[in-house]
Amino acid sequence: MESRGSIQARPPSYEGVWRFTAPAVDVSVPQARRAVRDLLKRQGVPIHEDVADALLLIVSELVTNAVRHAALLSPELSVEVAIGAEWIRVSVEDSHPYRPKALEADYGRTGGRGLLLVREMTREAGGECDVEHTASGGKIIWAALPLKPGVPGGQPGPVDSAGLPAPAAPAYTALPPGPERPSGPTVTSPRSPLSAP
Repeated sequence: MESRGSIQARPPSYEGVWRFTAPAVDVSVPQARRAVRDLLKRQGVPIHEDVADALLLIVSELVTNAVRHAALLSPELSVEVAIGAEWIRVSVEDSHPYRPKALEADYGRTGGRGLLLVREMTREAGGECDVEHTASGGKIIWAALPLKPGVPGGQPGPVDSAGLPAPAAPAYTALPPGPERPSGPTVTSPRSPLSAP
């Protein structure tokens, strides 16, 4: 990032990547949500309240999916929060090889629609979400949202083979899909914020 002259501009102080691990158990769901909420507050992230609410619900859904569907082969999960100047991405990684598909809306069912909910909330905020395989055979499910809300109710774009929105021109700048990260610090907590005190 360049500014006037040849002096490099510093990234905003809230930019960076934070990663923590937790056991794949039910109590990790509210703890992950609380840890992400506290991180946003501690870093002073200028995130719109509606986007923050959507992000925290997405965290709950992704961790719940890992606990319910991957715990047998993945007793531990990782949560990563990457914050850029105009966007935030949350991802949940587990060691289970199954790549979930967004379910069709079945209003008669009372459960099993978590990924569909994640997809719809992400789309409404003007963001993107996807599922990727890891080199070790597991998966990462991620959702990236602009810090300020996008245009809700936009026309759905093309979808990928998993039924998730296909990457499109983002409504905000510098959205790094996959392994690219913001230029700020990467913090891997030696003691997970999800650990019980």
